[in-house]
Amino acid sequence: MRLLVPTAEVMHTVGRELAGLTRGGDLVILVGELGAGKTQLAQGIGQGLGVAGPVTSPTFVIARIHRAGAGRPDLVHVDAYRLGSAGEIDDLDLEAEMATAVTVVEWGRGFVEHLSDHWLAIEIRRSDDVDDETREVVIEAVGERWANLVPDWERLVNEAMGRDAAADRDASLDGNEAEDWVGGEPREDSQDQNLAEESVVDQPREGSVQ
Repeated sequence: MRLLVPTAEVMHTVGRELAGLTRGGDLVILVGELGAGKTQLAQGIGQGLGVAGPVTSPTFVIARIHRAGAGRPDLVHVDAYRLGSAGEIDDLDLEAEMATAVTVVEWGRGFVEHLSDHWLAIEIRRSDDVDDETREVVIEAVGERWANLVPDWERLVNEAMGRDAAADRDASLDGNEAEDWVGGEPREDSQDQNLAEESVVDQPREGSVQ
């Protein structure tokens, strides 16, 4: 599956909707260069889990546990950027918390896959245009659990983006902008309608599980 994410706020939405599908024992691997948006996605996951305190990149402490609200799994947030091998991951003893937490590992590809039989790998790609904030998010689902959940995640993101676009549209309806609306319905040429109908989720590439 592939998502086109235009802003940091939308990246938070993507993470928040993902959190609603998670349970204790889930492993999420975040891949992408510096500044791609990995921590923003992790922040959205934390928001969706209702964790206490801000979610920041644990670059120097390596791993940080964020306690979640009642009935939700905790968030274990790991930054493997400074680690050199899977053995160093094992030294963190992540397994002690994994059963009751959602474990999110930035820079985790090649280091943490042995911790679970099923995981979600999320690669965030920046545009070649330095002025373009759009991120391409490519999802690889490993294991039956995530293969079944990714379509639900895609649907939830689309629904959430539709709600957000509608809320922004309603908040902007004053003065001349209100003239784009007739009888409570938008005109066909309304720019706001186009924004509300635009989806940030593209269809999966043919022949790819991503």
